[in-house]
Amino acid sequence: MKRLSLLFLIFIIQFSYSQQKITLEDCYALANKNYPLAKQTELLQQKSNYEIEALNKGKLPKIDVNAQATYQSDVTGLPIVMPNVTPLNKDQYRATLDVNQLLYNGDMIDTNAKLKVAQTKTQQQQVEVNLYQIKTKINQLYFAVLVLQERKAILISKQEQLNLKIKEVKSGVKFGALLPSSEKVLEAENLKIKQQLTEIQFDKKRMTANLATLISAPLNENTALEKPSISSDFTKDNSRPELKLFDLQNQQIEISKEVISKNNLPKVNAFGQAGYGNPGLNMLDNSFQTFYMLGLKANWNVFDWNKSKTEKQALSISKEIVTTEKETFLLNNNLQLQEMENEINKADAIITADAEIIALREAVVQSSDAQLRNGVITSSEFLVELTNLFEAKINQKVHEIQLALAKANYQITKGN
Repeated sequence: MKRLSLLFLIFIIQFSYSQQKITLEDCYALANKNYPLAKQTELLQQKSNYEIEALNKGKLPKIDVNAQATYQSDVTGLPIVMPNVTPLNKDQYRATLDVNQLLYNGDMIDTNAKLKVAQTKTQQQQVEVNLYQIKTKINQLYFAVLVLQERKAILISKQEQLNLKIKEVKSGVKFGALLPSSEKVLEAENLKIKQQLTEIQFDKKRMTANLATLISAPLNENTALEKPSISSDFTKDNSRPELKLFDLQNQQIEISKEVISKNNLPKVNAFGQAGYGNPGLNMLDNSFQTFYMLGLKANWNVFDWNKSKTEKQALSISKEIVTTEKETFLLNNNLQLQEMENEINKADAIITADAEIIALREAVVQSSDAQLRNGVITSSEFLVELTNLFEAKINQKVHEIQLALAKANYQITKGN
């Protein structure tokens, strides 16, 4: 009983795996999640968090412990001898605890943190741009497998019809109505179909494996890829990730200008020092003493020879460069969309003609079928018309998938 239950469970697992289905959107989502490059988004955020935390440490007091021992060739002395005043020792010692606290620096730390956030967003958006380009590779593999699926289905349909016809011909040969060679012609075509199905099987296995590697998901040659339904939306609304990247680059440049402006603002620090040494602050007391010092220190670079102005001008040029890159991208993107729109319209027209061709081919095959039964034509002549019909059906499916691929690429080029 346990053995039967185990076998049943294995059967269910194998059946569900063999019936696996996946959509084009699933492939996009899996690539965005599993592609190695996708990990950089979170890593960049973690890196930024640590860098901002390090910047904010600048707001905390800076504490230093210093110690020194020196021997001097000469020391400060008085030109006259005074009672109770001994000359300084040439060996001197000092240990101090120094504390510096930033009071004001024009929000330089916060502005640098703001710049770091902008840099991280720009880098993360660059990752999005790189990931977005994978969609085109997914399309190529996905629709190539779809073509193989459709060819396989049509060839199997042809094989089934051919097998029925072989049975009819065998009966005709048996009763002397048809020549034995008629059966052999059809049998040869049947073997040819089996060859084509074997070729499709291996090609689909290879392409499916490539797709599985790209999206980092388990797929096999039995996985069914669903044909996407994509509308023909020719609106010019563009939401490509590159456009957001250009905007983030400009924002980063503006914040960089803020950082430059902050550099020229005054900086105020409070400081304190406590120490022990020989001599102390009283240079006339030649003994070990404790001492301390408190104070404020200000620094203001009032003239930097227009360095800040020059740096801002360089950043303005960089912003203009980004603007030209954005304009160039939009121009090329619009050209691509125009070409793709033309390809979609052409594919629509071809598919309309395919339906008419198939209708005519079906009529010819019906006529040829009747003629073969009556011995008017040979099985070779019938086979030619049957092959023409199924080639027309394959062409129709290929054109439909090419149209779906063109629509999918159009949406990617537009940023949807």
